[in-house]
Amino acid sequence: MDKGARLVLASHLGRPKKPDPAASLRPVAARLAELLGRDVQMAPDVIGPEVDRLKAALGDGGVLLLENVRFHPDETKNDPELSRAFAKGIDVFVNDAFGSSHRAHASVVGIAGIVPVKAAGYLMKKEVDFLKKAIDPEKPYVAILGGAKTEDKIPVIEALLEKADAILIGGAMAYTFLAAQGFGVGKSLVETDKFDIALAILKKAADRGVDFRLPVDHVLTASIESGTVAQTASAYPLPEGLMGVDVGPKTVAAYAEIIGRAKTVFWNGPLGVFETPAFAEGTMQIARAVAAAKAVTIIGGGDSIAAVAKAGVGDKISHISTGGGASLEFIAAGTLPGIEALEK
Repeated sequence: MDKGARLVLASHLGRPKKPDPAASLRPVAARLAELLGRDVQMAPDVIGPEVDRLKAALGDGGVLLLENVRFHPDETKNDPELSRAFAKGIDVFVNDAFGSSHRAHASVVGIAGIVPVKAAGYLMKKEVDFLKKAIDPEKPYVAILGGAKTEDKIPVIEALLEKADAILIGGAMAYTFLAAQGFGVGKSLVETDKFDIALAILKKAADRGVDFRLPVDHVLTASIESGTVAQTASAYPLPEGLMGVDVGPKTVAAYAEIIGRAKTVFWNGPLGVFETPAFAEGTMQIARAVAAAKAVTIIGGGDSIAAVAKAGVGDKISHISTGGGASLEFIAAGTLPGIEALEK
């Protein structure tokens, strides 16, 4: 703006299937105007004649914000026609949306193939620079992975087995690994169709000498809805009527010791049902352990960010990624569709 550029800004909010006032970017335009101290025009649509007119009418230093790009059904299809409409009248495309760059969408990938000059923004550069430290890490390298679904983490676990010295597992997916080995886990969430993959991962970790840790004690409840802890257990089988919802104190102590020896730490996903206060303690303690580590520490989006914020240690983390799924895919693949589009 200081150099007189005319800016057209595009973003998405949520996953609307059609235009929805609740997902409109109008509040964003109003807040952005306050932050910039200048007028921000709000486009009535994503593309179309009126949007083209507003683009053409922008003065030097002017700012136009498009409506939520996911209001257009072809955005997520990376539709060539929509990409051309986005690119109309645009001289330079800057992608600063790291958190969306694992999606091959029209406003991320399609437009980059049309606009003659393209670049990564400063946030994108910062994300890539830090996440490269998780791909080519200083050792010892410790990865902490939580969350519910094993399937979501398989590609990143496979990639980390090539690089990490220790992988610490928590969350519901730990019970798939435990049950696959024949441990009775009560009524904990288990993905039985992932047993073969879980066993293959455990074998590969053993073959490669990776310290692959699973929880040794568990905070149990009769139901998540109850919001109350029934007991903490370390002996198998776990009681039939109870389910694991957090890691216990022995697990926290063991994990914290490993984290304390690390030079690089990557963490994605809570170690329990973090949104329920009674089941959040394990995740909170791990957040404090990561913050205390004398290491490059990288938080990979999602509930891990919330845990770090709730623990009040966000300022002690080297890098907090803006993209959970994007950071996982970057570590698994070494690049993202949005980055590749800029490099072509």
